[in-house]
Amino acid sequence: MSATRIDMQDQDAPYASEIHTRQDIERSGANSLYDYLAQQTSLQILPNYGNRYTPQISMRGYGNDGNQNVVLTVNGRRLNNVDMMPQLIGSISLSDIERIEITKGSGSVLFGDGATAGTIQIYTKPREGASLETYAGNYGNRGAIASVGMVREKFDLSATLDHGKTDGLSDKDPTGHSDNSEANTWRLAAGVKPIEGLRLDLEAGASNIDTRYPGSLTQAQFDANPGMNKGSKYTHQKLETEHWSVGAEYQINQQWKVTARHHNEEKSSIYRPATSGTDYDYISNELALQYSHDAFVINAGMQDFDGKVSQTTNRTSKENRGFFLHGQYMWDAWTLSAGARKEQVKYRYNALSGESLASDKDLNSWELGLNHKVSQQLSVFANYSDAFVTPDIDRFFTTDWATGIKSFNGFIEPAKAKTLTIGANHQTERNRLKVSAFYAKLKNEIYLEPFGYQNTNIDKSHKYGLEVQDRIQITPRISGLINYAWTRALIDRENDGAGAYNGKEMPGVSRHSVVLGLNWRITEHGDLNLTHTWRSSTWASGDFDNNNKQKQRAYQSTDVTYRHQVAKHLEMYAGVSNLFDRSNGMWVRDDAIYPINFERTWKLGARISF
Repeated sequence: MSATRIDMQDQDAPYASEIHTRQDIERSGANSLYDYLAQQTSLQILPNYGNRYTPQISMRGYGNDGNQNVVLTVNGRRLNNVDMMPQLIGSISLSDIERIEITKGSGSVLFGDGATAGTIQIYTKPREGASLETYAGNYGNRGAIASVGMVREKFDLSATLDHGKTDGLSDKDPTGHSDNSEANTWRLAAGVKPIEGLRLDLEAGASNIDTRYPGSLTQAQFDANPGMNKGSKYTHQKLETEHWSVGAEYQINQQWKVTARHHNEEKSSIYRPATSGTDYDYISNELALQYSHDAFVINAGMQDFDGKVSQTTNRTSKENRGFFLHGQYMWDAWTLSAGARKEQVKYRYNALSGESLASDKDLNSWELGLNHKVSQQLSVFANYSDAFVTPDIDRFFTTDWATGIKSFNGFIEPAKAKTLTIGANHQTERNRLKVSAFYAKLKNEIYLEPFGYQNTNIDKSHKYGLEVQDRIQITPRISGLINYAWTRALIDRENDGAGAYNGKEMPGVSRHSVVLGLNWRITEHGDLNLTHTWRSSTWASGDFDNNNKQKQRAYQSTDVTYRHQVAKHLEMYAGVSNLFDRSNGMWVRDDAIYPINFERTWKLGARISF
């Protein structure tokens, strides 16, 4: 693993982590990153009011705004937005991913703004050979993935095309459209080693996503038929993104290494039938220097992220510039890590008419971690993180939905989170167990106050919980997975609620979340993978005073996939999602339920490798 830019064994890490390899991805049978994260990880991930391409992502009790408290990167490219739109994970082809590293309660020094709950770091790898995969299923689910690549001593080249389409699960709306969607993604990556110690990288890609998703239903409508249309048009959104990156890594000598990276991304989001929407322009840079000598490694560098959002009436920008210093020292059975970060955040709002607005913030974060290897099988660790998240630009404005008029409600404060995590790793040839407990104390946690419908801060809040991960080889042919989290998230004091929220639970946070998995190698060439995801009932996502009549129901889904190697270059698979046909939904408030994953779906697929 390399979440801190220092390669190490998982059991030596001075922080809580969760690793998913290419083998885990292949075995799962998932066709999309959303499906894999939802079915195989400890993350709580749900479609964002029905949109699977920009889903809500939460861990460690951050609930509705979890995606803003998790930094998600792909090869170092930051996917977090400067407004409240969640990360566009629909633009990432699962076939390109080599490894997913999830750090919990850690990452504020190297990633800065937003790493309060932790980070999700996705890494790709150059391909060798070619493959063609196609699949089809019920509800018009179909797709194809083509990949090709070569790896040579001095260069490598990889390319991927990914197409997916579905006719949707719900009935047609008054215009005759179902909740259908189509996604097309391409990616090209190249690397070259012109001289000894130097590697140059180039990556480019684009995604075009056209999706419709249903609105909310009442409790009675949802219970009668979660796929019904209540006589309203479906939300129709078109998302487009283009990105390119260049990077260089130079190993000057055995001790010194320098890296430089530049990322550029342009995105647009249009809600049809409008012809104009929101345009995003993101530019980020990084320059870092690493020194290593024996058991000591230190990283220092500078990062900036310039995000501009343009609409028909205004242009808003958020600029982050951070400097970090992080070191690690290993001696005998001990690993010690420490680091600090200083970051400046600038906001600018320029309207076509009216007053321009500006605000600056200077913020600091730091982290300290310690790991002790008790034996070859057992290690214990502790980590303390002082992190921050600054408001997205949408937070400064309130919309009167009756008139459509948007007004400035003030620059709200950044949130601060102090998180202590302690845990243990126990690893044998057959079993890999990780246990961690955490406590987070927050000041000015950012939220949307449901009565005044104004973005503001919770004065004081706290979260705590227990996390258990276990991978066990039960027999030579059968392996199991347990991923469990018990989480409490509480509001201590919030003046804007006039005391109504004090002592209440944060809505949208399940106390219990579990993923159970079983992989059975039935034959020498056939694997059966079974997973069950369950999250306990909790308060509806807008129920901050814990007073709604209707609660968020427990979520559960059982998914099964069988893969068979028919011939040397041909693999076939079959999968069923939501095997027991559970009706799941997202409760926002009383009689405002967004149906999600409420039907049993199946698919058949094949992959040819060359």
